[in-house]
Amino acid sequence: MENISNSIERADILLETLPYIRRFYNKTIVIKYGGHAMVDNELKDKFAQDVVMMKYIGINPVVVHGGGPQIGDLLKKVGKESKFIQGMRVTDEETMNIVEMVLVGMVNKEIVGLINRHGGNAVGLSGKDGNLINAEKYYLNEEKAKHTPPEIIDIGLVGKVKSINSQLIITLTQNNFIPVIAPTGAGDKGETYNINADLVAGEIAAALKAEKLLLLTDVPGVLDKNKNLINTMNNDDALKLIDDGTIEGGMFPKIKCCLKALKGGVGKAHIIDGRLKHAILLEVFTDKGIGTQIVL
Repeated sequence: MENISNSIERADILLETLPYIRRFYNKTIVIKYGGHAMVDNELKDKFAQDVVMMKYIGINPVVVHGGGPQIGDLLKKVGKESKFIQGMRVTDEETMNIVEMVLVGMVNKEIVGLINRHGGNAVGLSGKDGNLINAEKYYLNEEKAKHTPPEIIDIGLVGKVKSINSQLIITLTQNNFIPVIAPTGAGDKGETYNINADLVAGEIAAALKAEKLLLLTDVPGVLDKNKNLINTMNNDDALKLIDDGTIEGGMFPKIKCCLKALKGGVGKAHIIDGRLKHAILLEVFTDKGIGTQIVL
């Protein structure tokens, strides 16, 4: 009887997901994959399983990945120092070659292989493939003094998204593929740009009018001044927390990326803790979810 009871309990758990499966069936969910979840072997396996399960139950996952630590490691091995300004990697031509080698040739293919090993049908893409990401040069602004124009800082081959070829992604998802996208883009003259993975994920989610944008991080979500998790916030809440300094550092660009994606037509954005096993499933298929949900 105990075995039957356990089986019934598992069946009940499965049935709890039915409303969510129905709600998100044939919808697109863009996942920015980064942080500790990309390093820990067990978490990598759980991530791949989550993505494959989503596809098998009729959801269209699209994965955008980072790779900053891996880029830093290879730069160190070749004797090149990593330099950052305002959190952005200064990217000369030599660094760009290494960035492209790591993101497109190493990290992307590892993720594709992992998903496929768990029964998925993943395809790796860079921004150059099928003109997926058209990019332009990105400049930083630095305020020097009040009532004076900001200084424009050139950080090399760092780009921002001009446009996304969403039809390429749609074609792949409609044919049962899982796109895995490296955050590099091509300029109008064929030059390659290194682009922040959060920004790429947000732009792709907006271009696809995705149901959800999930950003996997190494923190529980957005925290208030008392370090308590904020479960839900809207655009006005986020702007207030930015103004009073509660949202700062690495969380600032993530919030900006989420707000821009929401204004571009994304249903909801979520900043979740990728250090938790099955973080994606916990967010998508439970009432409470995990992390911070952001809405307009």
